Amino acid sequence: MLTTRFVDGAPNWMDLGTPDLDGATAFYTALLGWGYEAGGPETGGYGMFTLDGRSVAGVMTVAEEQAKPSWSVYFQSSDADATARLVEKSGGKALFAPMDVLEFGRMGGFTDRAGAYFGVWQPKGLAGLGVVGDPGSLCWAELYTPDVPAAAAFYGAVLGWESSQVPYPGGGGSYTMIRTAGGGEETSFGGLVPLDAVPVRAVRGPHWLPYIEVEDCDATAAEVERLGGKLTLEPLEMEGVGRFANVTDPHGAPFAVIKSA
Repeated sequence: MLTTRFVDGAPNWMDLGTPDLDGATAFYTALLGWGYEAGGPETGGYGMFTLDGRSVAGVMTVAEEQAKPSWSVYFQSSDADATARLVEKSGGKALFAPMDVLEFGRMGGFTDRAGAYFGVWQPKGLAGLGVVGDPGSLCWAELYTPDVPAAAAFYGAVLGWESSQVPYPGGGGSYTMIRTAGGGEETSFGGLVPLDAVPVRAVRGPHWLPYIEVEDCDATAAEVERLGGKLTLEPLEMEGVGRFANVTDPHGAPFAVIKSA
């Protein structure tokens, strides 16, 4: 499970790139009860979403001609430059080389072999997210990829992850769980999913999908639609996991909401 006792390889940040900062702020603050702290000129306008004063995500303006509106997941690295070298050695690419973010930390952005974007965060003044697992915060992350074994090998080489197969409740195949090195099953924080397993995800191409914990999955999904977003996967119950749905915000950035079991 996710905690804020971050170790190398664990998700420790997420952010939203959107063409409409004001619209996104209005949507997420209404949907999830987040606060918003605007970024100053020294951060290039990069702002912060908060929950009861604790950081839950970053947000920045990204023009649609530059990139699709999307959420990005970042993983902890104690040496972002060394991680960048491992990415390229393992067949991935650096979209932007590691750089210092004021006194907060060092950040790099990459794609894996299949083209899915992910980031690394080397903490200095900012350890990472201030809360995870509580309603309104990140609780899980899934990678949709055309080749699960290749993805497991890539991230194992780059971030030291371990993986295991967990049978789906009631049969019908297995789910690939991912966890930080040497931590055991209790450090699992996400999964690897074949890209063609969920048609709505396949349309997007290889990508990471963050899950946000909520008090009521169905009510949150309905509120997404009321606020101008879309429901792309109807609420679904999975034994031992919880009730979850896939949604997009009004500009099309996908994420999932879940009421965990």
